[in-house]
Amino acid sequence: MNEVVKVLKERRSIRDYLSKPIPREILEDIIDCGRLAPSANNVQPWLFVVVTEEGRKRELAGLATYGKFIASAAACVAVFCEKDNPHLVEDGSAATENIIIAAKSYGIDSCWVAGYRRQYSDAVRKALNVPEKYELVSLVALGYSDKNAERPKKQLNQVLHWEKY
Repeated sequence: MNEVVKVLKERRSIRDYLSKPIPREILEDIIDCGRLAPSANNVQPWLFVVVTEEGRKRELAGLATYGKFIASAAACVAVFCEKDNPHLVEDGSAATENIIIAAKSYGIDSCWVAGYRRQYSDAVRKALNVPEKYELVSLVALGYSDKNAERPKKQLNQVLHWEKY
């Protein structure tokens, strides 16, 4: 099986992490993959804030309704896009997916926490000192884990149709 396809098929959302830091050069490479995601008209409207400091991770975990596990992650990546971009959700989501897949290729697990237009979005932006022209799209918890998520996925024949439904 192709290595990229293998990573895509093995990736699952993991919310329990070991207390092991991720080397800075790996984090930079992961973000570089996010930067290289496709964007509408190649506008590349994103901004990434990587948080590794314990207190700041706890602060983000406290803000995100369903992101309490961010506190125990080795890092959290906040993905922002320019508010005036009509494709900010699509572009930010493409960058987020690249980050998650790149992390998995390094053996780093992750969990995507929704950020777009959540009640905590602006508080996260302010906590990270991000200019008001940006909108939060997602928070991505990253970390090494010894857990294996066995959440079932639908079978291909349940979701695939050819030519028409």
